[in-house]
Amino acid sequence: MSNCEDCEQWMQPYMDRALTEAERFDAERHLNECSYCRKRYRFEEHLRQFVRQAVVEPMPAELKQKLASLRTPLQ
Repeated sequence: MSNCEDCEQWMQPYMDRALTEAERFDAERHLNECSYCRKRYRFEEHLRQFVRQAVVEPMPAELKQKLASLRTPLQ
């Protein structure tokens, strides 16, 4: 896990805490050394936080109505 190409494969399992201890160590070492992957990790982390927050916050009625009006009927 020492290069950026591997990042695609271990990023989500790393965030899910599904890696072995050795894999996690390698991932953390790479994140500490690679600013690009560290930025990607932060983006993914913020995206997950946004999704979690969006799920628990109720949608305003006005927004629900606006979205409903934008629906196109299925044919």
